[in-house]
Amino acid sequence: MTTSDIIIIGSGPGGYRAAAYSAANGLTVTIFEERHAGGTCLNCGCIPTKTLCRNAEIADTLKRADVFGLDDLSYRLNFQRVTARKNQVVETLRSGVETLLSAPGITLVREHARLVDSKTVAAGEETYTAPHIIIATGSKSKMLPVPGIDRPIVMTSTDLLDIEQVPRRLCIVGAGVIGMEFASIFNSLGSEVTVVEFLKECLPALDSDVAKRLRQTLSKRGVNFLMQSGVKEITDTGVIYDRKGKAGEVEADVVLIATGRAPLTDDLGLEDAGVAYDRNGITTDEHLRTNVPGIYAIGDVNGRMMLAHAATFQGLHVINEIMGKKDQIRLDLIPAAIFTLPEAACVGMTEDQCKAAGMAYTCRKGYYRSNGKALAMDETEGFVKLMADADDRIVGCHLFGAHAADLVQEVSSLMALGATTAQLRDIVHVHPTLSEILQEMVM
Repeated sequence: MTTSDIIIIGSGPGGYRAAAYSAANGLTVTIFEERHAGGTCLNCGCIPTKTLCRNAEIADTLKRADVFGLDDLSYRLNFQRVTARKNQVVETLRSGVETLLSAPGITLVREHARLVDSKTVAAGEETYTAPHIIIATGSKSKMLPVPGIDRPIVMTSTDLLDIEQVPRRLCIVGAGVIGMEFASIFNSLGSEVTVVEFLKECLPALDSDVAKRLRQTLSKRGVNFLMQSGVKEITDTGVIYDRKGKAGEVEADVVLIATGRAPLTDDLGLEDAGVAYDRNGITTDEHLRTNVPGIYAIGDVNGRMMLAHAATFQGLHVINEIMGKKDQIRLDLIPAAIFTLPEAACVGMTEDQCKAAGMAYTCRKGYYRSNGKALAMDETEGFVKLMADADDRIVGCHLFGAHAADLVQEVSSLMALGATTAQLRDIVHVHPTLSEILQEMVM
């Protein structure tokens, strides 16, 4: 039996960063990975998707090159080279993670791991033990229970990332983060895109005003949205849906099911170890501890917030807890971004949530069209909302527009420090930059 200080099941952002941090602090780690190092994010999620986002951004810019004085440009999309570049990026980063996991103190075991009890894991023909076990197995695509879901036309996001050509007609079921990003990407690459969504609005985690404006912007670019529409069946030629009692059909060559992800708890031996879980994931407390002492769950598998950076900092927090080390990681304050064209991003409360909580608040709004840098970039489509409580402390920011992910990080940093809008007002900002939008909103 192999013994180490910590066992980690899964080598995604939560797992590999926790392993590296543990080893850097003198702890020994055994980490298990049955697929590729780097997990979903690196291999079939964040990284390949954002690589395609860059291709889409360039294609989108070329379509309006005349705005920048570049007339009569022409190009031909070589999707095989697009795919090759995406694969190369993934392989480069995967190699880096594998190098990280070969550091002294870390043992990478390429086997499926299963809990035997609260201190023991079985993998292959071997058993391993540690006083602390971290489950970081991630998530899998959710599939709709509708007729035709197994037809060849149907794909998950993983499947679509490996497609060999741009589909002429793409129907996306679901207007969450995955659906909206792929809608934006393939619209820019030339697909005729239709999004079918059961809810009234896209991206429910975003402020409803921001989500609506982003959807309208994508609609102007050619993405067709069928909101408040329920999928009834998938045929060989598309999707049959019901919208307010009326049936309709979307013809498609490919149907992407983008209805979210589910925690990956299959065949982990959770019952044998007595670990509590349900359809929403493994149950954890505020320090990511399960009901079994010594066992933790981080990242998508606990269902708290399915974001790579959330998994990373949950893992770091767990290692600090194990070492008895205090940190200032705010796991309740996690910024998020949607890499559509233009981007969207958020942190903290929406205005809807402020109203629902019955709290006294102020809401400030800003627009890209009045910002010098946005005008110079020809990126004037954008809208920002900033919420502050009765004490003027910033409690939320939701926006869409160029580099929204970068802008929300500034607000996230201020919120982590308990900053007020008055303090934001008095911070000198570089001119001309998009971040001046934030400052001008509170002047």
